[in-house]
Amino acid sequence: MKVTHSLRGRLLWFLLAAITIAALAQASIAYRTALHDADQIFDYHMQQMALSLRSGTPLSNIEASARAEADNGSGNDDMVVQMWSPDGVQMFHSVSRARLPQRAVLGFSNVKANGTVYRVFSIQTANQTVQVAQDLAVRRNMAGNLALRTLGPIAVMMPILMLVVWWVVSGSLEPVARVRSQVASRQADDLSPVSEAGLPDEVRPLVQELNLLFGRVKTAFEAQQNFVGDAAHELRTPLAALRLQAQSLDRAETPEARRTAVARLTAGIDRATRLVEQLLVLARQEATAATGAACRPVDLADLARRTVADLAGVAASKGVDVGVQQADHASVEGQPDALQILLRNLVDNAIKYTPAGGTVDISVHAEAGRVVVQVEDSGPGIPPEERERVFDRFYRVAGSEAAGSGLGLAIIKAIAERHGATLTLGQSERLKGLAATVVFKNGA
Repeated sequence: MKVTHSLRGRLLWFLLAAITIAALAQASIAYRTALHDADQIFDYHMQQMALSLRSGTPLSNIEASARAEADNGSGNDDMVVQMWSPDGVQMFHSVSRARLPQRAVLGFSNVKANGTVYRVFSIQTANQTVQVAQDLAVRRNMAGNLALRTLGPIAVMMPILMLVVWWVVSGSLEPVARVRSQVASRQADDLSPVSEAGLPDEVRPLVQELNLLFGRVKTAFEAQQNFVGDAAHELRTPLAALRLQAQSLDRAETPEARRTAVARLTAGIDRATRLVEQLLVLARQEATAATGAACRPVDLADLARRTVADLAGVAASKGVDVGVQQADHASVEGQPDALQILLRNLVDNAIKYTPAGGTVDISVHAEAGRVVVQVEDSGPGIPPEERERVFDRFYRVAGSEAAGSGLGLAIIKAIAERHGATLTLGQSERLKGLAATVVFKNGA
């Protein structure tokens, strides 16, 4: 049998069971208390009757009968009154068929007689002994009736309280059912936020986290769609060029023409490879931003030194001097892989656009509450009017001789923004080329 884990069912089950148990316990306590109180009242009534019958002089049967009838109300077997003189002679016996033993125990006692048990109270004065007895069966019947009357309100209130609990629980969980209905009725591509209106405080955080999840999934879908669109758009031209170059190679008739065609084909393959690599890096970074990878302290000085070591071969092959000008010890909270890509792309771009014999320097400055990473080069730089547009995907400065995909700075800016950093482009005062500055505000 399938076990259900309905929150509504569990709440109703436990609350209604608790109400039932509490009502039964209260009814039991009230019943026993009512019986005890009734016994106390009956005992008090017997005691007061006996005290009212005592006097300083012996009573005749007529006087005692009149007083007994006045206190007893009716001459039946429920209540029996007896009186004796000091010498043990019975002076009075109430009108009753019951006969009690001719002995008296002062105070309260239980006496078995006539096939039943009597509750007896006896009191003695200087000239008489008064004994009042009551049938316990009759007493218990009367006490039980009184006690049962106390259970009436409990029996009435218990179902009313159950209905109130059912109504409150059902009404309190109605927003949850509404959220479930909203999510169940959605199309697969509908990732809009779920309405938080009217939700209780215990459910609202869950819906807020659900909306955040929808936002991350939507971002991931959009990144995937952008990647597919960008790849389809940008790979069309290089692939067509590779096809033409391959055909040119096939038509080459002389060794020199063949070598030229092979060189062009190789350059085209390198450009296509670089474009694919940048597209994959961009897609990976967008996916990381959507999923929210964990952050940890990253030493930027160490990262700068490792970047220079990785790109030293590329710089040497082009005749560019690359190095770390300043490396203050500073760390920021971030994603190590993403920051590695940021710094690598900055240095790679600087090397790519710096002519042979030029210089590329990296510096890490630790300042009050922030860390500044700057990459300077002695290349041609970027005109001021172009410095904002180069952050757009696939945009390249007109007249640029260096091969590129136009994605490097877009990737760098996306990573910087994800880390709460600012990226600005300017002119290097020392090297006269481009100066790319990244400012981290969470430096330590």
